[in-house]
Amino acid sequence: MKVAVVMGSDSDLPVLKPAIDLLHKFGVETEVIVASAHRTPAKVREFVSSARERGVGAFISAAGAAAHLGGVIASYTTLPVIGVPINATALNGMDALLSTVQMPSGIPVATMAINGAKNAAIFAIEIFALSDDNLQQKLSDYRAKMVEEVEAKAAKVAQALQ
Repeated sequence: MKVAVVMGSDSDLPVLKPAIDLLHKFGVETEVIVASAHRTPAKVREFVSSARERGVGAFISAAGAAAHLGGVIASYTTLPVIGVPINATALNGMDALLSTVQMPSGIPVATMAINGAKNAAIFAIEIFALSDDNLQQKLSDYRAKMVEEVEAKAAKVAQALQ
């Protein structure tokens, strides 16, 4: 299964790149496109409508300002859609957060934190890991490594305070 990463603008790539890299690290294929809910709606519809046939199992959508991209994607598919609101305006991403999280009943978009693309990747991996023991093991290993990293940092702090 693949994750389709759809960003509303090329300026969203710096936020999404770590998520794309993490998906690849876990061995999850990606399709990445720039498509706007407002400026290229036909492109969004076509890409989403044919995604299942291309092996896509989930979407990560990222958009700033009036961030309707996740909702538009969700309106064309029953595959999981994970929204990443982007901090792209003077409102510091709150406009994008509210546009992404306030979906009508029946058309959900799982919404991450503002600029929370890495968690979107992990969430997609968790969805795929429900039916993939290899991914489940990789997630367990990833979490164990996080514990080791925190413990190493804690030891450095303790050492510095002695």
